[in-house]
Amino acid sequence: QVQLVESGGGLVQAGGSLRLSCAASGRTFSQYAMGWFRQAPGKEREFVTGISRNGGSVYYPDFVKGRFTISTDNAKNTVYLQMNSLKPEDTAVYYCAAATTTTVNIIPVSYDYWGQGTQVTVSS
Repeated sequence: QVQLVESGGGLVQAGGSLRLSCAASGRTFSQYAMGWFRQAPGKEREFVTGISRNGGSVYYPDFVKGRFTISTDNAKNTVYLQMNSLKPEDTAVYYCAAATTTTVNIIPVSYDYWGQGTQVTVSS
């Protein structure tokens, strides 16, 4: 089992940047495929990016491609989401998740463990 804690959210102006962190405790996250999701009020949870268990594959949907980057620090057991060129429509609660699979997963039900979320608000 793994516990996930996100941090780094906040209020930023459009065009700005934030870096979210997801610290894992318990089992090392290198045993999981990791993902970032977001959920805005009244909307379904949405896949933002993910990385395979071995770190060899990452996936970005078009709406974040070129703006967001996922990375890992195995020594710190932490996954990061670097978000640049933020837009008001990026406003949401951002969640980190871990899946006991090897490949990148884009649907929420594929993930076994979730963090509590961190709020990101982008003002226009």
